[in-house]
Amino acid sequence: MMQGLYRLRFEYAKDERLAYLGHLEVINTMLRCIRRAQLPFSVGNGFARRVRIQFSQALPVGASSSSEYFDLVLTERMGEQDALSALAASTPPALAPRRCGYVDGSLPALEAWLTRSRWKLEVLGSNNAEALLEGAMELKKQGQLVYLRGDKEKRVDLTSTLVSLDAKASPDSESILATMETRSSPEGSLRPLVLISAIATAHPDELSGIDSVRVRRVGQWHETEDGRLVEPL
Repeated sequence: MMQGLYRLRFEYAKDERLAYLGHLEVINTMLRCIRRAQLPFSVGNGFARRVRIQFSQALPVGASSSSEYFDLVLTERMGEQDALSALAASTPPALAPRRCGYVDGSLPALEAWLTRSRWKLEVLGSNNAEALLEGAMELKKQGQLVYLRGDKEKRVDLTSTLVSLDAKASPDSESILATMETRSSPEGSLRPLVLISAIATAHPDELSGIDSVRVRRVGQWHETEDGRLVEPL
């Protein structure tokens, strides 16, 4: 980080109907909010003169979150609470920042640095948690999950990207409640809905009732070489 510049990290939520915003729409919305908040943001020296901002890995469209992050480079060091209050007042409640703090400017970009995610899933239309767990174990033993995203074939290494999956029937026995831990790398990441869809396809009899899946990211961390999880703030 250049002398006289400060890297301020914000944690924000993505809730309600705004969960259906695409990543570029979230970025553009946040940029407008930052300008309205009159934060002393830094602008790059390139031809486009863009605001110097970095976001954590994009959420799948339709997924909500309680723990998204972006780093904003400031030209002046202002109070953290002042910056948080100013931005919160200029941001839709469903995207409101919740915390912020200054971080080391030499850290890697957020998208590469935050390599672990925790997800809460509600699988509607089935209560067969045992079949879901057995299906996940079978797919992980195969090692690689192949699926189509649009017209392109995608491959995900489940041995590294799927850290864990726990599931149980909901109290009303009308859905499956699951917690999923994933790991990302330059080689790729695992989307929860992709895994659930693959399991349901492989077990059509046991999981035929599934009609939709609610996905929420509830945590992101940096994973060190020795397996420790480092909080973003």
